[in-house]
Amino acid sequence: MLPVEHLHLKHILQTVCALEAVVLRSFGPGGGQVLFTRDTGQAMLTRSGTHILKALRLQHPLARMVVECVLKHSNVTGDGSKTFILLLASLLRMIHTEACKEPHVSHTYNSREAAEAATARRLAEGLLAFAVEELDDLIAIGVVPYGFCVSWEDFTAETRPPAHTKNHCVQKLLASFFRTRLGHTHCDFISNLTCELLSNWKLKNDPPSLALQFLHDVFPALHTPVSGFPISCSRLIEGQVIHRDFAMPCPQTHRQPVKAVVFTGCLQPKLLGAGDVLKVGCGGGQVMEGKSIVEFSAWSEKSLDCVIANLQCLSVSVLLCAVKQSATVLALAAQAEMCVVECISEDELSLFAQLSGTTPVTDCWTIEPANVATLTFCRPILLGVHRYVHVAFHDMEERVSVKPCCLVMCGPGKEQTDQYACAFQDAIRMLLSTCKPVGMSATTASKRTSQSHKSTYLNTDDPSHKSADTVSNALPFQQSVSGPGCVIPAGGTFEFLLNHALLQNITNMGIPAVSKLLANALLIVPRQIYSHTPRHFLQIQTRILSFIPNHSHAFSLPYKQEPNISFIQRCGTSEFPVADCKLSMHYCPKGDVSSKAFMLDPGLESVSCKNQLLLAVLQCVTSLLRVDTVFYTHTAINTQSLKPANISWEGTEDEAED
Repeated sequence: MLPVEHLHLKHILQTVCALEAVVLRSFGPGGGQVLFTRDTGQAMLTRSGTHILKALRLQHPLARMVVECVLKHSNVTGDGSKTFILLLASLLRMIHTEACKEPHVSHTYNSREAAEAATARRLAEGLLAFAVEELDDLIAIGVVPYGFCVSWEDFTAETRPPAHTKNHCVQKLLASFFRTRLGHTHCDFISNLTCELLSNWKLKNDPPSLALQFLHDVFPALHTPVSGFPISCSRLIEGQVIHRDFAMPCPQTHRQPVKAVVFTGCLQPKLLGAGDVLKVGCGGGQVMEGKSIVEFSAWSEKSLDCVIANLQCLSVSVLLCAVKQSATVLALAAQAEMCVVECISEDELSLFAQLSGTTPVTDCWTIEPANVATLTFCRPILLGVHRYVHVAFHDMEERVSVKPCCLVMCGPGKEQTDQYACAFQDAIRMLLSTCKPVGMSATTASKRTSQSHKSTYLNTDDPSHKSADTVSNALPFQQSVSGPGCVIPAGGTFEFLLNHALLQNITNMGIPAVSKLLANALLIVPRQIYSHTPRHFLQIQTRILSFIPNHSHAFSLPYKQEPNISFIQRCGTSEFPVADCKLSMHYCPKGDVSSKAFMLDPGLESVSCKNQLLLAVLQCVTSLLRVDTVFYTHTAINTQSLKPANISWEGTEDEAED
């Protein structure tokens, strides 16, 4: 009989808390790095949450489920892996405390543990249902008005801008991200490099999300890791680096421009294809005699001569091949002063075809001018200890208004270089997620507004005045719908504002009381950020909430006052140029906010990423609490074959198996 483990709520909580204890070492601005050593003696030093979780050798199925959830979320947003674990543990603690409070005298359950598990599942499912239906709207009302939308034209600005420019906001967003991944030393350098890359690839008339998506898709082919150098040696290189060397010594040619053709197969016809069988002899069956072989070889060489001659007529001097070519091809190419590059990856050839605007050749007999790419140069380049092929595209900037470039990412060792490259790609994912708007429809906003202020309007004697107030109060909520690029000061601002919004609107707007669990769980993030100085936690919470006017009506903002941007200015830095940025609607009473705690520079973070993080955590909580039994088997079970391909385990009630 298979060994069985019955899970209780406390077991799930203990498992997640063990993961929390690991990631807490590197969480927050004061977090350190974690050192891992392998059996081989290799060491890895990192503060990346995803790298830390991947390095753990987890045996328990629940722990592996949690890590899988974190990695899925990180693959989408590129950020929030450590915060994911913290929020998950905090929510489970809240749910466990609430489940233990409720009475368990019921004939439905045969034990207290079963009753607690049922209560926990009910609370988790209620939280998830609330988040799916209400969270976007609540964030649009309670958080977005205190943030602002970064202008995506900022990516096209020159790098290393002065402090009072819009691009400074974009760099603050990136610097905040890299600070948590790479530390304080290199975050500004890498954020400048990221902005420079985005500026080169940004199309003038297209939204930046297209450039971000393109960079995300081609990033493996677009970057070159180089170990043995400091990260400050990282740079951008014009054109594309193909991660192969020339198959023969590259002839010195001064012909400009350079013509190149991409081949997906062999240039010389093969005697036998894959799976073919050659029979030589006088017996029955298909027989190919020696004379036929000689004739085929002669025909093959003559065909290759024709292909090379055709390439010479088109002035082609570079052959980029996906497969290895025969010695005859290399010899004839050398005689024709052509360079050959073999075994190029599919991703790199696809990127080359997109940038050059050409079509790879699949049939060597039909090489046309449309297959020929025009290059500014094609030469070897030495990066670290490896030699690659470096190409630049002719008239690319005039044709599509972009300046193609690739990234050379340097690091002291292979592990660190890979971490830097992963952080760079995750930053692109984070910016892609930031492009997604967070908000609600005008109809929903108007409905929420009327519910929030219904009691106030009923006490108004003048009907006309009441109608005017209703219209006036509806407008800001429509403007609270966040466009792409909504960001907010980091350091717990999002959690403080959403916590206040949840608590104030449980009664005002009919939001389910179960959301109080989420409100209390959110505060784990700022508590850990300011764990070294708990006094700052209360100071910053009080100061942020002081900007929310009229606490009895959380969002009845005084619209007739002049906008006061001091909230974001003080939350970011004393020199933060918010006046030059595209602010969302923000009106609040003017006051003195000269607290020393706000003289720090916590940076910026994406509202959309935070929103997606909360939804992912709530889905993970619900999935974990649906598991009550673990069956241990001696062989691995392919669970993917038991479920439809388009259904993930988060949305099912399957039991965890090991």
